[in-house]
Amino acid sequence: MNLIIDVGNTLVKLAVFETNYLIFRQECVKEDFLITFQEVSKNYKLIKKAIVSAVGNFSEIEISEVKKNYPVFELTHKAQIPFKNKYATPNTLGVDRIALVASAAIQFPKKNVLIIDVGSCITYDFLNSENEYLGGAISPGIDLRYQSLHHYTDKLPYLKPKLLKKVLGNTTEKSIHIGVLQGVISEINGSITNYLEEFKELTIILTGGGAHYLVDSLKNDIFANSNFLLEGLNYLLEINTNKY
Repeated sequence: MNLIIDVGNTLVKLAVFETNYLIFRQECVKEDFLITFQEVSKNYKLIKKAIVSAVGNFSEIEISEVKKNYPVFELTHKAQIPFKNKYATPNTLGVDRIALVASAAIQFPKKNVLIIDVGSCITYDFLNSENEYLGGAISPGIDLRYQSLHHYTDKLPYLKPKLLKKVLGNTTEKSIHIGVLQGVISEINGSITNYLEEFKELTIILTGGGAHYLVDSLKNDIFANSNFLLEGLNYLLEINTNKY
């Protein structure tokens, strides 16, 4: 069994894979990581190795605790990967994006793949049919847009996301919800249209914690997979087994 630890900007996701099958997944706030980790280790005694992918802060105390229990592979841009990285600054490429593209390379070989990850940021990553990663785009995530409206104005409230399938908001709260979420939907639909103009055959993957707000509102055929990044991390752990 493999233990996957994905440290985001807000939450930590822990997953257990048996070969290529996800058998457990849980997320927690960072303050609860050590307790959650101990519970997972206790419940899944056949775990043999772990991977840590951190885009958010992960303390030495936390990583040391994992290393006490298992051999740990810490994902960086130097990892062995199952695709050709054509990014101009590979040392700045986030480990979350590396894992997403790895997942695409393994699951959709010889296809043009656009991965859209709706998290703290919305990332767009493109892998072509020649197995070349060409880059993509980064824009503010859903919650970040809500936060910015509240933080950079004196009177707008901070709201939790709510999808309203309307064009007109007749209250301030409704106007914010429509502006943020319909704006994101329009952005994603527009980005997909731009890719399709250049790549007629395109497999589109939608993932990330905010994907469920959007999946029924996007115009194009997509594969929604909330575990796509975790699957990529499991693949990377396997091919980098001898590197720790």
